[in-house]
Amino acid sequence: MPDHAQVCVVGSANLDLVAGVARRPGPGETLLGHSYAEHPGGKGLNQAVAAARQGASTTFVGAVGADAAGERLTAVLTEAGCDVDAVLVVDTPTGRALIVVDDAGENSIVVIPGANDYCPTAHTPQGVLLVQLEVPMDVVAASVRAAKNAGCTVVLNPAPARDVPTEVLAAVDVIVPNEHEVELLGGVARLLDAGVGVVVVTRGADGAEVHRRDAAPIQIAAPAVTVVDTTGAGDTLSGTVAAALASGYDIDDAVRRGVIAGSLATTIAGAVPSIPTAAAVDALTP
Repeated sequence: MPDHAQVCVVGSANLDLVAGVARRPGPGETLLGHSYAEHPGGKGLNQAVAAARQGASTTFVGAVGADAAGERLTAVLTEAGCDVDAVLVVDTPTGRALIVVDDAGENSIVVIPGANDYCPTAHTPQGVLLVQLEVPMDVVAASVRAAKNAGCTVVLNPAPARDVPTEVLAAVDVIVPNEHEVELLGGVARLLDAGVGVVVVTRGADGAEVHRRDAAPIQIAAPAVTVVDTTGAGDTLSGTVAAALASGYDIDDAVRRGVIAGSLATTIAGAVPSIPTAAAVDALTP
């Protein structure tokens, strides 16, 4: 990837607490799990690691607690090659995600933001700005404004889905919701009408769709893989798309790389451990 490929990720960093179960429990039900693990995670951290593993020069802007979990997450980012100078250390516990993964590889997740509520704004982003919604909306909005003023491409992964101010949507070049999030945001047409440049709807094993104004959607197929754990697959896709855009790929090819990377991420347990390198994506790229 070219040396000028720059990605700034503003987002969350969490410690993932992962329980493995045969099936996920229903309301009021208690089940015995068969495994437990702790992994670095958080949508922001996952996406930053994904961009870095694709070869982009990646800066992570976020917040962690002054605790062992915060030190661990910062070390993971550093080891992945991310610039962590903008990571704020606060007197609030590092964020956690409680994740239940069933034997089919599907998951349910509860996020406790903790230190992520103090995530700083990216004041001087370069290249591509990638943001999600696990940090305060005012931070997202301010970072997007700074990015547009700096001439950056803005990519928004609207997860977890919640209302996004119209002025933020109007500044987004590429939005990457999954099939559930896009409906909660009012649908593809509403997002395009709000000023979003391109809507990329991810559909898991069915790949992704690329929607533009006044053009038929482009379907991007996913490679066939054996699914072990879907945790982090969407984040891997988003981070890879951002890195590809930063390196000059057009949106269709960027999404193609993202779909391949996201598919590969489902073949290994955990979020960060499963994120593939650029070479692994290249090997499956037509």
